[in-house]
This record gives sequence, structure tokens and C-alpha cells, in this order.
Amino acid sequence: MTGAAAATKPSRKEDLEEDKELQMELNLLVEKIIGPNEKLIPAALEMLKYLIRTSTTSMTSVPKPLKYLAPYYDQLKAFHKNVSKGNIKHSLADVISVLAIGTAGGEEAKKQRDCLKYCLMGTMRNIGDWGHEYIRQLESEIVEQLGLAHCEIGEHILQPLIKDILAFNCTHNAEIQACDLLMEIDCLPLLSEYINENTYQRICCYLTSCAKYTDKSERNEIMRLCYEEYIKFGEYVRSLIIGLQLNDDELIHNSFFRCKEKDVLNQLAFICARHLYPINVDSIEMNGYEDLTNILNNSFLSTFFLSLAKEFDVMEPKLPEDVYKTWLEPTSTKFHVLVENIDSAKQNLASTFVNGFVNAGFGCDKLMSNDAGNKWIYRNKEHGMLSATASLGLIFLWDVDGGLTPIDKYLYSHEDYIKSGALLALGLVNTRVRNECDPAFALLNEYVVSENEILQIGAILGIGIAYAGSYRDDILDLISAVLSNSCSLEVLGITSISCGLVSLGKPQTGIPSIILNTMIELNTKDPDNCKSIFMRLMALGLSLCYYGLRDDINVVSKTVEVFPEPLCSAAKNLLIMCAYAGSCDVLIIQELLKSLNDKTESSISTVQNKNIKQGKKSKKSSNEWDNLMGHALGALAVATISFGEEIGMEMVQRIFGHIGRYGEPSVRKTVPLAIALSSVSNPQLFVLDVLTKYSHDSDEDVACNALFGLGLIGCGTNNARLAANLRNLAVFHAKNPSQLFMVRIAQGLVHMGKGTITLNPMHTDRMLIDPVGMAGLIIITVALSDPHALILGKCHYLLYCISISIHPRWLLAVNQDLQITPVTVRVGQAVDVVGKAGSPKTITGIHTHSTPVLLAAGERAELATDQFQQCSPALDGICVLKEKQE
Repeated sequence: MTGAAAATKPSRKEDLEEDKELQMELNLLVEKIIGPNEKLIPAALEMLKYLIRTSTTSMTSVPKPLKYLAPYYDQLKAFHKNVSKGNIKHSLADVISVLAIGTAGGEEAKKQRDCLKYCLMGTMRNIGDWGHEYIRQLESEIVEQLGLAHCEIGEHILQPLIKDILAFNCTHNAEIQACDLLMEIDCLPLLSEYINENTYQRICCYLTSCAKYTDKSERNEIMRLCYEEYIKFGEYVRSLIIGLQLNDDELIHNSFFRCKEKDVLNQLAFICARHLYPINVDSIEMNGYEDLTNILNNSFLSTFFLSLAKEFDVMEPKLPEDVYKTWLEPTSTKFHVLVENIDSAKQNLASTFVNGFVNAGFGCDKLMSNDAGNKWIYRNKEHGMLSATASLGLIFLWDVDGGLTPIDKYLYSHEDYIKSGALLALGLVNTRVRNECDPAFALLNEYVVSENEILQIGAILGIGIAYAGSYRDDILDLISAVLSNSCSLEVLGITSISCGLVSLGKPQTGIPSIILNTMIELNTKDPDNCKSIFMRLMALGLSLCYYGLRDDINVVSKTVEVFPEPLCSAAKNLLIMCAYAGSCDVLIIQELLKSLNDKTESSISTVQNKNIKQGKKSKKSSNEWDNLMGHALGALAVATISFGEEIGMEMVQRIFGHIGRYGEPSVRKTVPLAIALSSVSNPQLFVLDVLTKYSHDSDEDVACNALFGLGLIGCGTNNARLAANLRNLAVFHAKNPSQLFMVRIAQGLVHMGKGTITLNPMHTDRMLIDPVGMAGLIIITVALSDPHALILGKCHYLLYCISISIHPRWLLAVNQDLQITPVTVRVGQAVDVVGKAGSPKTITGIHTHSTPVLLAAGERAELATDQFQQCSPALDGICVLKEKQE
């Protein structure tokens, strides 16, 4: 150290002398305050206040004035008690209140809430001058005080103090503490007075993230406050997102009505189209914005997707063999020939699905197009023909104009299964797209009421997929009539699912009562009907009508108690699964996990008796009771409810590990599906490893579901590690037709859309969950809760319900004229910035690209140019950009 530096740095001896002087000065001031001369008290108090306010210290130590004044705390309190009312009493109360936050009063002062008590006795002026720690102590004591059963201090007395604290916090970058205080004391409406244009984004972002962990009433209060603030500051896109999260028609339409800017209106329409939310355009003042109708109808979806495919040069159709890559499998040629001959019909069916998945939306393939289609269809048997013909609907997905012609010729086939497949294909083509001509309804309605059950199945499922989330009364009237007239359980199950999809989240349509009455009649006619897997599908259709409605299922939950166990518990868990899907409701998850641990004596004894009689495991017949069916669906419900919240999903996956090891066989077979459901289109390594272990399980159902789960987590990603893993599993399961079928399906899912597609229903920077997309995943996973009864049996066509969850995983920039515009963007892993101070970076691991860009799960994009301004708060999906004015 140089001489100059040594001279400027204060020595330890000088510090001690300064501390001694400060201590003596404070002692003298206290003596004057409690002394007999009243004239000296005001000046001494003001000087004492000044020394406390201006003291500086490190973040880890107590300010020196508070430390040196601690021995006088009780004396000052006693003196204050004897002082008559006036300025001296108020000023002294301020000092005592500040001393109470330190060690002066000890634990007793904290128990008696002296800081708050003496603050209310004080001057109540400029409380922020005492610093952030003093404000925080006041906040904690206010919360404690108002939480008491017998509150001595009324809320009206605390109101002025609370407002002073809010004013201080909102002007000193402590908005998060202000939000926490008001949520604790249930006075959130007070916050709106203190929100300004500089703080509203930070406050609303924090509040919306907190709303996930509150009950329904508090959540609505928080979200509506944020909605009003966004509207006040002209953030119509953010306000629309709030409206969609609440599923409130009035709020959503209000965002459209208030917005007058064409670019922002188009952006609102793109978000609603992605969410499949039907907007009544006639009620909006269009002002020449005719593009809104086309956007809301998703008319641009096929055109934009094909432009993306051409940009990435992936238009060349692929064969199933290009996906399987059997030449890379570690086995000999002779063994391959042997494998191909095992259950060839099942493998042909697998190739049908793989061909549809890989070429989905591209409008061309090498298996079904032109004359090759007829040859391939007849290489399948009965229901296999249905699925083979229906695969054309996946290939021409979203292309209503181009897809009807190649499908139409199969409607004239003499084979009922081919004709039924064509009807289902017509529905698939119209998925997520609304057309003015309404071709799906025009072509399918006459077959819905057909006496031929095979044709009915294709038409009803097709119309349910085509109009999912549309809430159209004419559609519901058409298909609900089947519930009263049909005797086939299979038709009733498919019809219930279609009704549930069309009236998703809208029980007011009257569909729930129709389904319930039909189920009760079936149970009354023959109690064995409740053992059918299709009764479970009917319960699922009923549950879809209550999607996202949370506590509104209380009445219908009581109604389903008329059914015998285990259908009763299965129906209740399905209702909970759909009503709370994506809500992250911790209390509901805890209840479900508790029920998973409860094993009824009857179910255990039944299983034991079966094992004793049979001596070995046998395949369960379709007409046999599954006593733990409700528990199995409860595991799926846990995964569905926790969907969308990263910490919750991670915790749930750990719990599923225990259930997978020690659970009952009926519950274990749904564990791989539940794990996969919490990581859709996101092949995380630890999830991949867990599902790979389950895929080697001795239980055939567990292995099949684990293999499908591998396809679900890697869907549309082209993940090389997962693809290699599936090739090895194809060799391992070569002699087992069912497992090999699932391996092929998983391979098709991983390469779905040649790597341009996702099944993840979360969109708009993971702020929204597409209800129709989520419903598609729920249907598939529930169908796989008993894989051999449906997907591996004759109802494999239910796999096409996955089409309503398919969407491109793109970032596409369009200009004011809705023309695709290449823009430079930075893409990286999303960082959670909720509640963080300053302006933190929102992405990490940045790569620069030019749009269009494919976004993986958990990735976020930012504009890398100042030329354009985005209309959406998040660059995700189709984003409207407008040029900045110079």
C-alpha cells in the first residue's frame, strides 16, 4: 500500500473513536429526552431522528444508532407512557417504532408488534425515510395483526398506513413487496391507484404468475385487475391473453372492441385462431379489416405451413422405411425377413399411421397418393382399412380445398370400412379450419344417422374432430340424437367423445345430461355394461363438457355416484382431470395423490383371489372388472392438472417414480403415460431414460405405454438420440407384435411432420394452453389406459384424435399485408424473469436466425433488428410486425 493510500484509509483506532463519540452523543440525547427539562426534549428528539436516518451500515450488520440505543428501549417506552399527548409523544413513538425492528425489544417486542403499535401512535409522516427494512417489518406486522381472530386494530385505522407503504414501495422499485402485502391482507384493489406506465408491466407479470397458486375467487380478482390495467395502457394483446386464461367471453370481446389498430387486431385474431376460440366477427366493427375472418378461420394455416416446408426444403415425401431405417438396426438380414413376416397386418397398420404422421400437412406421400393408395388399403384387414383410408386426412391436414378431391373417390367404395375411413378423413382435413362452405357438415351429416355402425363411427368421430371447440348447436343436435337411438356401446362411446369435443368446456349445451341419462339407462338395462371400456369413453365425453370449469363439477360428481365402483371413481377422476387441466391446483393434486395411496380392501382381495385361482397372469378379458381403474385414471389426472407449471411437473415426475415401482399393475400401466404427458414434445434426457427403462418392463401394458410415451415426448422433434433408442427397441421387441407396433408408432411420432410439428398445447410463450389440443392428448392417454382393449384392438382409429393437437412449432413473421417477411431474430432458452429487478435478459444461449424459425420446447425469440416493432408481447407462432416510423 502506498503512503497516499494509507493516509486516505481510516484506521481502526479512528473508527473506534468515532463510534465512541456517536455513543456518547446518543446517550446525551436520551438523557435530555427522559430528563426533567421539557424544553430540551423536542430538539433532542429531532437530533436523534436525524442520526438514525442518516446512519449507514453494511447489509449484514445492525445500524450503529439502533445498536447503541438498545439498552434504553424500555426506558423510552416507560417515558412515552407518561408523556401527555402532543408532538413530543408522537415523535418519541416514531423513534420507539424504529428501535423495535432491531434487537432492542427482543422477541417480546416482536410478539407485541411494537413496531406497528408505536408507528400508529407516531406522526405517520414520511415513514419511508426510515428505510426499506422498517417498511418490511411494518408489512409483516400488519399481516399478522389482520390475521388475528380478534383484531384489536381495525382495518380502517391501518388503511392510511397501508397506503403510505404502497406509495413508498411503488416509487422505490419495491412493487413486488406491495403486491405481496395486498394479497396477504386481501386488499388488492388498492394497488390500481399506484400503478403507472413505468410499473404496470412488472406488476401485472408478477400478479399473473402468482394467480396460479390461488383459489378461484382470488385468481379471478387478480386476473381482472391485470386485465383492467392492460386495457388502461392500451395493451390489447396482453388483455386478450388474460381473457383467454379466464375463458371469459366478455373480456375477450372487449379487447377486440377497444382495439382500433389493424395490425394489433390481426395479431389478436392469430392468437384466437391458435387457441381455437370462436369470435363472432359480425359483432365487431370491421372498418375494412376483411382479413380478420380468414385469420380466425385458420385459412392461412395450410398455405403458411407449405411455405415453411419449402423454406426448409422438406417437401419430399417420406416412406415408413425412411423413418424406421432398418438398415441401421443392429441385426442380421435374415432376422429382418423373419420380423417382417410376424403379424404383417399389424405392421402394415403401423406403417399406415407412420406414413400419415410423417407426411402430415404436406399434401403428398408415396404410400396413399395416386393409384398406390388402393393397393395399400387392401393390404390391411377390416378396421385396418378404415385407418388406412383415414390417413389421407392427415396427409392433407388443414388443406380443405386440396384434400377433398383425393378423398372423395373412396366415398363410392363398396367396402364399408374404406368408406368409413374416407368419412373420418374428411373430418381430419377440416381439423382446426373453419370453411364458409362447411364441407365436413355437408358430407358427413347423412352418415351420422346411418343404420350401418361402421359408417356411423367414421362420420361421428370425423365430425367431432372437424368441429372441436366450435360449440355449434346444429352439430350438437345432429350427433347427440345418436345417443338416444343407438344400441352399440362402441358407437355410444365415440359419439360421447365427439359431443364432448364440440361442446368443450360448455355444459350449458345440455350434452352432459343427455350422456348421463344414456349411461344410467345402460346401467339399469344391464349392470355388466359398466364393465365395458366404452362406458369409460362415455364418462370421458361427459368430462370434456366441463373442461376448465374447476369447482363447477360438484353437482355432476355427486350424480355419477349412482354408478357402481370402479366406474364411479373413474368418472369422478375423469371429471377432475378435465375440469382442472393445466390449472396447477396444488390441493386437488394432493387429494389425488392421497387417493392413489389408498387401496381398498375389496380391490386387493379381488386381485389376490384371481392370482390364487389362476396361478399365473392371464390377459384380462374386455368384460372383466378392473377394480383399480379409478386409481389408474387418477395418475393421469395428476399429470394433466400439473401440466404447464415446470416445478409442479418436475415434482410429479418424482412421485410417479415411486408409483411405478410399488404401485398396483392397473396403476403402473398409466405411469409412463403420465410421465410423458408432463413432457410432451420435449425429450428431456432424464424423462427419456425413465421411459426407456419402463419399455423393458415384463408387464406388456406398461411396456406398450412406455413406448408410446417415448413417441409423445419426442413428437415432431427428429431427436437423434431418441430415434436411435427406438431402433434398438425395435430389435428388442421384434418377436412381440404389440410392442413392435408401438415402437413403429413412436418412430412416426418422433418424425411427425418431418420435424416441423409439435403436440404441446402451450403457446404464446407458454402463457396459454390450447384447450382443444389438450383435449386431444387427454383422449389418447385415456384410451391407452387399457391399450389392448382399444388402440391395440379394433379401435386404433382413435389415434387420429391426436390430429386436433397437431400444430406447427414455428415462429413466422408477417407484415401489415399478411405477407411472410424474413426478419432477423435471436433464439435461446427462455429465462424466468418474474419479479427480478432491473431489465434482466429473457433468453440465454443465444443463436441468431432469420425467420421462419422452428422453436423447440422452452425456447424464446427476440427481435434482433430495430426496423420492425412486434404487436405481440412474445415472438411465438404467427407474429404481425409493423415497420417503425422514422
